[in-house]
Amino acid sequence: MDGAGELLMFESIRLGFGVDSSAQAYISWVSMNNYDGPLCCAECSKEGGASLKMCKSCMHAKYCNVACQRNHWPTHKKDCKLRATKLRDEMLFKNPPAKEDCPICFLPLPVRLFSCASLPDATVSSVPIYDFAMANEELEKMDTVTYYLCCGKSICKGCIHSCRTSGNDDKCPFCNSDRGSNTDEEGVEEIRKRVGANDPGATCLLAYYYSHGLKGLQQDHSKAIELYTRSANLGFSQAHNNLAGIYSEGGVLKKAKFHFEAAAMAGHEVARYNLGSLEANSGNLERAIKHWTIAASAGEYLSMHALITFFEEGVVSRESINSTLAAYNNSCAEIRSEARDACIALETLIPIRDGDN
Repeated sequence: MDGAGELLMFESIRLGFGVDSSAQAYISWVSMNNYDGPLCCAECSKEGGASLKMCKSCMHAKYCNVACQRNHWPTHKKDCKLRATKLRDEMLFKNPPAKEDCPICFLPLPVRLFSCASLPDATVSSVPIYDFAMANEELEKMDTVTYYLCCGKSICKGCIHSCRTSGNDDKCPFCNSDRGSNTDEEGVEEIRKRVGANDPGATCLLAYYYSHGLKGLQQDHSKAIELYTRSANLGFSQAHNNLAGIYSEGGVLKKAKFHFEAAAMAGHEVARYNLGSLEANSGNLERAIKHWTIAASAGEYLSMHALITFFEEGVVSRESINSTLAAYNNSCAEIRSEARDACIALETLIPIRDGDN
């Protein structure tokens, strides 16, 4: 995908549109931000108003036809790339959308379950959730939500834990459908039906099964990438993040960065942290700190720890670290609940709320 395509894809994901409507989504965003461009052809100066076609990279220069656009390209190329990069960064570093809420407890769904732990607030000298996570590193990637095919809902582990402890282990916590009698084969067939209906969550789930050889499916990385890509094209941020992980592990860093950026713009703070790490490893520390600040403000503890490290080295200012700490602590407080603490305690065998609050 070329630079213009990436721009369209990014804004499509941010606004929640699918790829098929990406051009319309991006043009709408440009229009809202007053990037109207000139009223005459950049090559022949012919006035054309609404009939002129806009350059899809810089969203500024306009042309009366393809021939004029091609003739003007040698002159326009440098300015086009600079403007496209500027627009791309404006989109990339905008505040991400709010987290999706659990449909049962109505609390924001966490990307990492440990972020919900009711531990003391972070300070410039300590991030308790980071310390807790490092002590239980084997559980760091524990699922935070479960996607239910019966109703198409993503439900937090806290609500699932509460449902199970109440004796409804085989029921969907949301619609109360029976979920315990299905065989793996029946479950996969149900997923395939949802995939056929362009359900992005189901498509991502099936990709995960193929990637790890689960539910009786033979491991097939090519099929997994195909399905993750389809889910990502439907605007599912977790699919973008998973694709980024696959490409990163394979050393395909350009594609990894593209998908981390798409996921980050959709509000996936772990992808944002990973994106910051990629930038830092490439020597782009200023951009890395911007990404970590956005991620930490959304409650991502690895980003908060990274910022404190650079604060201690004098790279991050006192004003910036204090502001980010306040946002981080507020975000963590918003996603805490007794049920989520009970779920974490069950997995770690460590009581979370024992005298903390």
